Amino acid sequence: MQHEPPELTTSTHPYDQLTPEVILDALEEAGFAVSGRLFALNSYENRVYQIGLDDGPPVIAKFYRPGRWSEAAIREEHEFSLDLQQADIPVVAPLVMPGGDTLGQHQAFLFAVFPQRGGQAPDTSVTDTLYRLGQWLGQIHNLGALKSFNHRPGFDLIQGLEEHNALLVNGGWVPDDLRPAWDSLIPDLIAGCRQRMADAGTVDTLRIHGDCHAGNILCRDESMLFVDLDDCRTGPAVQDMWLLLNGEASERGAQLGELIEGYEMFRDFNRRERHLIEPLRCYRQIAHCAWLARRWEDPAFPRFFPWFAQPRFWSDQILALREQLSALQEPAISLPGQF
Repeated sequence: MQHEPPELTTSTHPYDQLTPEVILDALEEAGFAVSGRLFALNSYENRVYQIGLDDGPPVIAKFYRPGRWSEAAIREEHEFSLDLQQADIPVVAPLVMPGGDTLGQHQAFLFAVFPQRGGQAPDTSVTDTLYRLGQWLGQIHNLGALKSFNHRPGFDLIQGLEEHNALLVNGGWVPDDLRPAWDSLIPDLIAGCRQRMADAGTVDTLRIHGDCHAGNILCRDESMLFVDLDDCRTGPAVQDMWLLLNGEASERGAQLGELIEGYEMFRDFNRRERHLIEPLRCYRQIAHCAWLARRWEDPAFPRFFPWFAQPRFWSDQILALREQLSALQEPAISLPGQF
């Protein structure tokens, strides 16, 4: 049975109410024997803590940002994670809490508890690592294609770019003296994205990780673990690949080739999706700025991202987006053996 979180009392920011006492009370209420040890982990969108237990190793508790996802959308994240885990695909899925649910609620906060896992980001310069990542992504996408999300978003690149830009411009984030440069650049970027999307043609979409960069993969010995499906959504397969690429165009092409070789051990890959890489990169650059603007009322953001409100940041963004426009106007990344 779904339930709506109660309204928050007056406060500077909802997370102001997430005190250590509230966190430990939430875990105790969910059936965990907490020891009182609590350690905040790096997380900005949600709040994440390592919680000590009396009768076992610590667990990781994630308190979802109020108002970001509906309860139904969070449950879809959990269902996807648990389905992957059930299929022996290495993900860190939420624990079923003593009360029998993966999602808890305490006061205004929805939360989940995860097992603690260690490891380090994969070295994507290693050919075998990319091949193995490709194999796992092929299996993740095979399962992702079996159902559809009903409550989580997809990638509408053009609409998203327009909405993010409107938020930044209408909110006065772009300095006045830089507005002419910014305003002339955005239409060209959107046009470039439209052209590359036309080059890609119609591509299939499915349930994907959504934020599959190296920081969301843990490697330990020979094992790999995909973590943090908080941004899982409907999108093209290449979205779960391009964030793993780095270096010059030729290097990125070789890396993508290794990912695809592993991927196609389990699932076919539409090579025309490589035309979407630069539009997706452009979207991420502007979406990141809009994300910071949306979250600026959260006291953590001015503290950890002070440069966002500096004119220098915006002049650097314009330079970066001009480089991105050039990338959009160049041929799509080439795969090994492709001419």
